[in-house]
Amino acid sequence: MCGIIGYCGPKPAAPILVEGLRRLEYRGYDSAGICVVENGHLELHKKKGKLAALSSVLPPNVVGNYGIGHTRWATHGEVTDINAHPHIDGAGKIAIAHNGIVENHESLREKLTDDGYVFISETDSEVIVHLIHSLYEGDLEAAIKQAVQLLTGTYGIVAVHADEPNRVVGARNGSPLVLGIGDDEMFLASDVTAIVAHTKQVVYIEDHEVVTITPDDYRTTDLTDRPIDKKIEFISWELAEIEKDGYTHFMQKEILEQASSIKRAMQGRLNKETATGHLGGLNLSSKELLEIERVKIIGAGTSFYAAMVAAYLIESIGRIPCSAELASEVRYRNPVVERNTLYFAVSQSGETADTLYAMRELQRKGARVLGICNAVGATIPRESDGGVYIHSGPEIAVASTKAFTSQLTAFYIFTLIMARMRHMSFEEGSNFIRALEKVPDQVESILARSDKLAELAAKYAHFNNVLFLGRGLNYPVALEGALKLKEVSYIHAEGYSAAEIKHGPIALINEQTPSVFIVTNDSLREKVISNMKEVKARRGPVIALCVEGDTEVMAIADDHFAVPSAHELMYPYLMMVPLQMYAYHTALVLGRDVDQPRNLAKSVTVE
Repeated sequence: MCGIIGYCGPKPAAPILVEGLRRLEYRGYDSAGICVVENGHLELHKKKGKLAALSSVLPPNVVGNYGIGHTRWATHGEVTDINAHPHIDGAGKIAIAHNGIVENHESLREKLTDDGYVFISETDSEVIVHLIHSLYEGDLEAAIKQAVQLLTGTYGIVAVHADEPNRVVGARNGSPLVLGIGDDEMFLASDVTAIVAHTKQVVYIEDHEVVTITPDDYRTTDLTDRPIDKKIEFISWELAEIEKDGYTHFMQKEILEQASSIKRAMQGRLNKETATGHLGGLNLSSKELLEIERVKIIGAGTSFYAAMVAAYLIESIGRIPCSAELASEVRYRNPVVERNTLYFAVSQSGETADTLYAMRELQRKGARVLGICNAVGATIPRESDGGVYIHSGPEIAVASTKAFTSQLTAFYIFTLIMARMRHMSFEEGSNFIRALEKVPDQVESILARSDKLAELAAKYAHFNNVLFLGRGLNYPVALEGALKLKEVSYIHAEGYSAAEIKHGPIALINEQTPSVFIVTNDSLREKVISNMKEVKARRGPVIALCVEGDTEVMAIADDHFAVPSAHELMYPYLMMVPLQMYAYHTALVLGRDVDQPRNLAKSVTVE
């Protein structure tokens, strides 16, 4: 969840480190710091708060040409200057930045304290730098290899030593680390966004590997010092894709990009001649696909809600039993892996710790797990048994938007493939494709009327509680709509199946609790209308997301927003986009930090 960066080259390191940390701001953080080695001396500067606070304490003449930087998302210890990274040892020779959790930090701290080491922070990470110091015998890389074998938990580490000029060492276990290869300069980072301004050549470091960089070379080994040959990969996207490009916020930009991102997710994957789809990354033959008897999908947060939509779709249209499960719960209940069951692990970043660990547990039990990810080269797509990239492009805002609709697209195409192999006719498949191909233009037409959503946000932003209610495919959309509002506006919001409101949540209804109903022209429409009337009877304000021309729903609701009429299976797209925009505008009304909401991180790499 934290951001880390290291640099070694001919240029002053401080500006490069700060720039890299700025590009990692989207991950979420509460303090920042850098350590540059200058003339055999560690120049350490760190500050709680945003990068502007760090910049205010940086002297203008920091000229060392190798160093490390960090943005911290607090886990152990409060948000303070002292708890910020990097951390240095008592001798002032070694500095480290750490992403992850040291689960055995208390026992290590006790042992090191008995050995005379003095701790100044509350963090679990400080034990690492003292542990390295205790094992150091003139070779930083060797000391790190010994130290990490004593750690229980996860780590992405970058470290420097004042007496080892032009050398930065990194190590990884469970937290991402990537090497960037430049012209006579090298980089280490937790995310390629930190270094793409300088190089597009990268090497992804795997768990239990150590990398040492100098300005013109690098070396990768395992913990026993065995050299590892690594593949150099190329970053395909451009720097401009992680800039705001004239928009006020990244969240705004990414919501408005969805017509294009949905098109990219389906590009080259729909075959009109055969009325089916194609997902080559599945690595499954037609025979293997036909043998699938059950599908299970794991995810967290927004990805879990996309998985819920997919489960409904795969079961009702693909006619294969399917369930969506929270990744954080799967690993610890000793899951039963069933024969002929296909698993999907869904994660925008491809680094979500809960999902990654659950995937590994399923694989240990013999499961075939496919990844649905956005970030190319991330851990889940590398370790999965195949899968699909959704091609949304970089998603920088902490609150996920375009990744949700692109994840849906991957699952819609998978559903089409499975249905056409079993029971769906050519005509039905053709209708499905035509309906799916209309979605980007329909999304574009919704976004063109976002001023109406801004008006609704202004009217309802000062209510403290909001309910989101939907049925069928739109039940998980209600859950995701509530999540978006919580994430960026800090308003308490809950999503429910509209059918469940009478089983408890109706007790919350009063004049101060608006309810957002998702009402489409499907078989459940009349039942949702009945639920709306139940709320109105108790004087609850009702906002309806409905279909153009549905005058009955519009007459019941206090306010409404209408989406274009569409194939009933496509409404999760058309209902989700206005909910995202409504949350965005509500956050603006309340003056929230839209792209970096409090306490949240983009890539959740700790359990």
